[in-house]
Amino acid sequence: MRARRFEWEGPLDTASALRGWASELTPPVDVGEILDEVLTRGDEVVLELTDRFDAPGAGLESLRVDPEDAAAALAVLEPDLREAMEAAAANIRAVAEPQIGAERTVELPAGQSVRLREVPVGAAGVYAPGGRAAYPSSVLMCAIPAQVAGVERVAVASPPGPDGRVHSLVLAAAALCGVEEIYAMGGAQAIFALAYGTETVAPVDVIVGPGNAWVREAKRAVYGQVGIDSLAGPSELMLIAGHDTDPEWAALDLCAQAEHGPESPLVAVAVEEQVLDEIAAAAEAAAATRPSVSDAALALVQVPETEAAIALANAYAPEHLELLETDAALLADRAVTAGCVFVGRHGATAFGDYLAGSNHVLPTGGAGRYAGPLGPGSFRRRISNVEIGAAAGELAPHVNALATAEGFPVHGESAMIRR
Repeated sequence: MRARRFEWEGPLDTASALRGWASELTPPVDVGEILDEVLTRGDEVVLELTDRFDAPGAGLESLRVDPEDAAAALAVLEPDLREAMEAAAANIRAVAEPQIGAERTVELPAGQSVRLREVPVGAAGVYAPGGRAAYPSSVLMCAIPAQVAGVERVAVASPPGPDGRVHSLVLAAAALCGVEEIYAMGGAQAIFALAYGTETVAPVDVIVGPGNAWVREAKRAVYGQVGIDSLAGPSELMLIAGHDTDPEWAALDLCAQAEHGPESPLVAVAVEEQVLDEIAAAAEAAAATRPSVSDAALALVQVPETEAAIALANAYAPEHLELLETDAALLADRAVTAGCVFVGRHGATAFGDYLAGSNHVLPTGGAGRYAGPLGPGSFRRRISNVEIGAAAGELAPHVNALATAEGFPVHGESAMIRR
């Protein structure tokens, strides 16, 4: 484990230093050439890149996965694993359903009305990462909110393994959600195929789901052509510990997030130096016996008081924030920029990654300052229905005055003729 201590320089400066350190963990990538190739060659280049990076030598001939393969994968799941997936799906759906807003009409003083309504997008693309592991949980976290939102077409893309097949757990999760449109493709090329379409893949309206740096940069490139959930980068965890925090629990929480890869920044914050020392020692000991997290990057920050810890968290805006303080419940509502806040000593981020019902597709890289978790709202758009009626007589002169001032006199005429 690579541990590094940061001096307290105030919330903004310390958060900036932490963000600079985190950015060093992930080298920049350029996806422009892949975009050009997908736009000009379609299926052909996506299959070539799949053969090169995901399934060398598998000779994949089609991007589309037969839905029967997904149904078969679900049918042979171990009973305890299927029960866990079904419990996760039920919790995700239970949290997603109340997020759908009701239609309402606003009556304004002059007599016009504006009806506010929401409609789902027509098609959503879900990216389920591969590489280090299979992520059936990401399929559940993305597909279920899309379905709750009312999206009619949901397409899942996931990189195939060396045998040319999408992982059976991803297929099982898709089948559990009732998703039949599945593509064996990953990386930037999968994002571009979903956004622009190929001979096999019909374009979607919104693309969601976590991924590596290549996926993130591809999503950045297609934003505007399609909507995206966020530019979700490497997983992050900031942990605020108190004097009674169990260092072994904290260490396992930190190491758990390190399983996402060595580029995932981990931050432990405490008022007492002894608490930090104990957590650092426990984390290093845990990482030393767990090869999957041995190269984790851990930042240690001692703050002058608990108020400063919360101020740092709000300035840093971590993807996950654990409050392992005694007064965690009192502090939770003051944490306003984290993607998800885990409250109290039992609030391990791992519960949110799988079964809490909250979504694990969260803003990273400080994006929590302006973005939130994936939910049904990510797949819906607002529309205003405006009825002017008799209010035209009162509103038209004001429209005319403003339009004339802005140099658009015909706007004014368009309004005034309706007096």
